[in-house]
Amino acid sequence: MSLLRFENISLMLHGRQILGDISFEVQQGESITIIGPSGSGKSTILKLASSLISPTGGTIFFHGRPVESYAPTEYRKRVACCFQQPYLFGQTVRGNLAFPFTIRGRAVDEARIKELFDLFRMDLQLLEKSNTELSGGEMQRICLIRSVLFAPEVLLLDEVTSALDTENTEWVEQGLMQLHKEGLTLLQVTHNLDQSLRMGQRRITVKEGRIADCEVLHGEL
Repeated sequence: MSLLRFENISLMLHGRQILGDISFEVQQGESITIIGPSGSGKSTILKLASSLISPTGGTIFFHGRPVESYAPTEYRKRVACCFQQPYLFGQTVRGNLAFPFTIRGRAVDEARIKELFDLFRMDLQLLEKSNTELSGGEMQRICLIRSVLFAPEVLLLDEVTSALDTENTEWVEQGLMQLHKEGLTLLQVTHNLDQSLRMGQRRITVKEGRIADCEVLHGEL
């Protein structure tokens, strides 16, 4: 059984068709990249997968059940997302990362935070910094760390390295690929063809709101 499945998905907004007849499956442990021209609908696919918006037609399944059958809080614990423009909570990095623990009524897991800081090449001294003191690369990596603190099954990524320099991009990719090796399923939108090859076992091409191609790139990464 597939982990995530789009079945004949369509989306109309303000009388205009954004997506039409989108069907694909994501298997557990896969890393899939999505490419396509600007405005083709690739980021909209991630918004649908994250349950931020609902399709006009068709059904999205998670573990064989329609996504809408899950409580939103349960689904978002299991399917996390990180977008191009990072958003931080609170005033400091520490407060930002403590927030997910607080809303779950749990003590902050300092060991887990350290593990992820090491993975994404972050200095623990950043924990005491104000959010406004962070560089773009640091902000994006903090958002990624927050997204995977509680080990989701799927991580949805929308152009998360598009504004980063080469060094920060490399650190993000390395961290994500290590998490993938540990079992995290990745579905990533990128405009970077080289990145789509490095990070995708399969690559989906979207054009004018439809899937134009789906190709196998690697058996393993």
